[in-house]
Amino acid sequence: MTKRITQRLLLPALAVAGALALAMAAPARAMGSHHTVVTADAVKWGPAPPSLPAGAQAAVLFGDPGKAAPFVLRLKFPAGYGIAPHQHSIDEPVTVISGNLLIGAGDKIDRASATALAPTGFVYLPAGMTHYAIADEVTVVQINATGPFDIIYVNAADDPRTQ
Repeated sequence: MTKRITQRLLLPALAVAGALALAMAAPARAMGSHHTVVTADAVKWGPAPPSLPAGAQAAVLFGDPGKAAPFVLRLKFPAGYGIAPHQHSIDEPVTVISGNLLIGAGDKIDRASATALAPTGFVYLPAGMTHYAIADEVTVVQINATGPFDIIYVNAADDPRTQ
């Protein structure tokens, strides 16, 4: 008898719990039910943000780097391009897509201590870490992060927005 009462009480409770779980999962499935595909020939290059020195190009593949949300940003640097020592308020994971990127840590550029990253090379730069970058050849990098993305130069005179 006790087993039947338990089953009669338990089965409706499980049904309600299952329905609730499905109802809560539905919005998550709806939000994640689409995807973004950007083929190589569909990448739209435009000017880089004014916080980067002139000459770079940018392509936003996903999201909006200015918002507090995930984004994917590609940057294309011409040969001889450099970004002076700076930091970001967010973590910056960077993957080299093509070319060669020299990346170094510190508030002064020191090519001898920088690390060269070839295509598929990766660097993770935590928020607040001072670093610099140099592209001796045409180089494309990709940043996958959660914004908002910013650049804070160590030396205000290096900031292209003030020049």
